[in-house]
Amino acid sequence: MIHLESRMRLFDGSPFALNEFTLHRKDSSSMIKIHTYLNGEFLNTYWADGLIVATPTGSTGYSLSCNGPVVFPDSGSFVITPVSPHNLNIRPIVVPDNNIISFEVEGRTDGFLCTLDSRREIVTKEIQIAVKKEKFGINLIRLNENNFLQTLRDKLSWGLDKRN
Repeated sequence: MIHLESRMRLFDGSPFALNEFTLHRKDSSSMIKIHTYLNGEFLNTYWADGLIVATPTGSTGYSLSCNGPVVFPDSGSFVITPVSPHNLNIRPIVVPDNNIISFEVEGRTDGFLCTLDSRREIVTKEIQIAVKKEKFGINLIRLNENNFLQTLRDKLSWGLDKRN
């Protein structure tokens, strides 16, 4: 689980998500600059439409569709994936989940989308936002004894030769 920290109350007092946190341009405005820090140390400035921070569970959703890696559920990490980055040398990065990831956003508009899974809020560039590992977890039920590797092979058609 991922936890959002902000001086402003966001998401009706439930600032956590199972899959991912995103910062994204609000509309068809031009790309934004997202200055990103790990534990207060500068990591990178992403010139992009947005940025995804995914949990291992969320790594197979939005992050994967933006060319992020698949991460094993018990890996103890976050994936930082840019959405449509301007620089071609910018790639997703996997960081340990004991990091606090903070952001400063710049753009031509004042408002930006901030999401936690399917919930969204509009935030201004003045707001300070950080994400970290949530203090609590959740228990998931596995149906039909499927395991992670079997699910990957089935859903991504790994090992199948579709030419025949």
